[in-house]
Amino acid sequence: MSETSTATVSYRTDKGVAAIRLDRPAASNALNLATKDELLHALTAAAADSGVRAVALTAAGKNFCVGQDLSEHVEALRAEPAHAMDTVRDHYNPIVTALHALEVPVVVGINGACVGAGLGLALAGDIRIAGTKAKLGTAFTGIGLAADTALSASLPRLIGASRATAMFLLGDTIDAATAHTWGLIHHVVEDDTVADATIDLAARLAAGPTAAFKEVKALLVDNATAPLHNVLSREAGAQQRLGASTDHAAAVEAFLAKTRPVFLGY
Repeated sequence: MSETSTATVSYRTDKGVAAIRLDRPAASNALNLATKDELLHALTAAAADSGVRAVALTAAGKNFCVGQDLSEHVEALRAEPAHAMDTVRDHYNPIVTALHALEVPVVVGINGACVGAGLGLALAGDIRIAGTKAKLGTAFTGIGLAADTALSASLPRLIGASRATAMFLLGDTIDAATAHTWGLIHHVVEDDTVADATIDLAARLAAGPTAAFKEVKALLVDNATAPLHNVLSREAGAQQRLGASTDHAAAVEAFLAKTRPVFLGY
C-alpha cells in the first residue's frame, strides 16, 4: 500500500485500487486551481501505474463537489475577464480527458451536493454510487454559463435529451432516488457508507477480468454512435484478442471445474 496527500487531494493505492479523494471538505470540495492540478496529477499517476486495476473517486466531508470555486473565479473575473474561463481548456478538459482515458474501471462515490463541474466529473466515471442525501444538478445556467466537463454530452446520453434539457434550463437538483431511477446512479447506500462502498466495489472490479473491462470500455465509447458494420468489426476484434488471453482460458477452465477463476489482467 502507498499513500500520498496534498492540501486538496489524497491518493492511495492498495490491492490494485487507486483511491482518489477530493479533500477540501470545508469548501464542499469546490474546485480551485490547486485541486484541479492535484486531481489531474492523481489521475495521471493512476494511469501510469501498471498495478492499478480499478480507480475509486470519492470526496471528504458532507458534499462530493459543488463545482468551480466561485471565490477564486470572481478574482479572475475582476482581474482578467477575457481569460477567466481559460480554466475550462487548461484544467477541466484535461481532467475529463484523463478520466475517460483510464483503461481500468472508475467507480465514483457521491455524497451530498454534486453539481456543475462536480457532476461532470462524476459522470466521467463508469459506475456511480450515491448516498441517500445526495443531490445532483447542473448549476451552470444559474450563474449565466452553459456547460463544461463534457456534461452536455454525458448527461443526455445517460438520462435522455428531454430530462437533460430540463435539468440544464431549470437548474433544479434531483435526489439520489430519482438519479437511481433515471440511470445516473447504480446503487444508493447510507450516507456514512459511501466511501467504503465505493472502495469495495472498486476492489471487486480490480479482482476481475480487467483485460476484458478495458475492451468493453473502449467498445461502449467507440460504438455509441457508430454504424453497425463498425460495431461488429470492433466487437470481433476485441473478442479475438480476449479469446487468446490467459484470463479467458483460466475462466473457462474454472467454469468447467466449478471453481472461482483468478484474473491476472492479461
